[in-house]
Amino acid sequence: MKIVTVIGARPQFVKAAAISRVFRDYPQLTETIIHTGQHFDSNMSDIFFEELDIPKPNYNLGIGGGTHGENTGRMIEKIEEVLLKEQPDWVMVYGDTDSTLAASIAAKKLHVSLAHVEAGLRSFNMKMPEEINRIVTDRISNALFCPTTTAVNNLRKEGFNSFDVSILNVGDVMLDASLYYQSAAKKNLNVKDIKPGSFCLCTIHRADNTADVNSLHNIINALREISKHYTVILPIHPRTAKKIRESGLDFSGDRILLIDPVGYLEMIWFLDNCSFVITDSGGLQKEAYFFNKICITLRNETEWTELVEAGVNFLVGSNYDLILEAFKNLPSFKQRQNQLYGNGDAAKKIANFFINQKIN
Repeated sequence: MKIVTVIGARPQFVKAAAISRVFRDYPQLTETIIHTGQHFDSNMSDIFFEELDIPKPNYNLGIGGGTHGENTGRMIEKIEEVLLKEQPDWVMVYGDTDSTLAASIAAKKLHVSLAHVEAGLRSFNMKMPEEINRIVTDRISNALFCPTTTAVNNLRKEGFNSFDVSILNVGDVMLDASLYYQSAAKKNLNVKDIKPGSFCLCTIHRADNTADVNSLHNIINALREISKHYTVILPIHPRTAKKIRESGLDFSGDRILLIDPVGYLEMIWFLDNCSFVITDSGGLQKEAYFFNKICITLRNETEWTELVEAGVNFLVGSNYDLILEAFKNLPSFKQRQNQLYGNGDAAKKIANFFINQKIN
C-alpha cells in the first residue's frame, strides 16, 4: 500500500510524526512525504523534523509567503506533478491548512483515494479560511479519520452517511504525540530561571488578533494585568513581536516574556509546567487539556466544543473584560477524561485501516 502524506504547517509535522512512527512497524505500508513549504522558516520547520525523528520529506516544494489563492494554486500544480510520478494508492492530509486543501484537490482530480486526518471539525465560522479548507476536504475524501464523537456527529448532521465514504472515530493523533514525547520535553534556554507553576503559556497568531490594532491592544493590555500575578511566556514570531512594539505598547516593568518560536519538545515542557494557557491556536487548546491545564481561548468560537462543555476551555475573543474575567475565575482542572480524544492509539487505528483496504 503506497501512501503519499502531504504536510506544510508546524502542527501537521507533529501529527505526521505520530503516524509515521507507527507506519514503520508495518512493512505493508510505504509512505512518501511531501512538504509544501507553507511554513518554510528553518527555526519553525526544520527543527520539528530533527526533534521528532520524522523522516526527511521526499519532496520539499518550497511554496509559501503568498496569498491563500497564490499558495493553493501553486501547491496544486506541484503536488499533482509528484502524484503523477509516485502513483500512490492513497493521499493522506491533515487538518485544515492551504496545503491540506491543495493536496485534496490534486488527489481527487487524479482519482487517487483521499484520507483526511482530523476530519469533521467545525467552527461554524465561514470567515475562517480553515473552515473552508476542512469542509471541502471532508466532502471529497474517501476516508474520514475523526478525533472525537463530536466530529463524527458533525458529519452525520451534514449528510455524510449518504456518501460513499468511510467515517472512523480513531481518536486524536495529537494525544498519541503528547504521550510519546512527554518524557523527551526540554526547557527553553530563554526561561532557565522560570519555576514550574509560576507562569502562563500564551500564543497569538490569528490575523483577527494580530492584524487588528484594537484587538491586539485589548489582548496585550489584559496580559499586562495577568502578568502582575503570573509571568506570561509568549513564544511569538519576530514579525508579530515587532508589530506589538510598533503599536505603542510599553512592556517595561511587565512580566511578559516574548521569545522566538519554539520547537515541539520545548512547547511540551511549557504545557507540562505552566499554570494555565491563553491562546488563539486550535491545537494548543487540546494540548492544554492533554496536560490537565485550563485554557482561555482568544476566539469567539472553537472546533473543540467538547472542551467548552467540559468546563476547561473559555471563549473570550479579544475582549479585555472577558479575558480578565476568565482569568479571575479560573477553576481547578478536574480529572482529564481521556475518552474525549481516544486512548493514544489513533495512529495504529489509521495504519490498520490502510492494511485492511489492501486485504479487501
